[in-house]
Amino acid sequence: MLLFHSLMIHGDTYNVGDEKGWTFGVQNWPSGKSFKKGDILGTNVYESGADKIRLVKGMNYFICGVSRHCDLGMKIVLYAN
Repeated sequence: MLLFHSLMIHGDTYNVGDEKGWTFGVQNWPSGKSFKKGDILGTNVYESGADKIRLVKGMNYFICGVSRHCDLGMKIVLYAN
């Protein structure tokens, strides 16, 4: 008899920008945080207002699609282990 055991790993969930949300100057928000593959970023940038983005291992880049918002700091880059 073979028995397979499946281990489900759940990532942590982060709200981008904490209580301020996705806004100008958010580019420093990842500083001091340790992310890993499978973590979820919650942000209100998309249509539902409760969208979740699962991180991939390595570099993850997020920008605002509105003209000049990236220049004003509405972007983040983070590394997930």
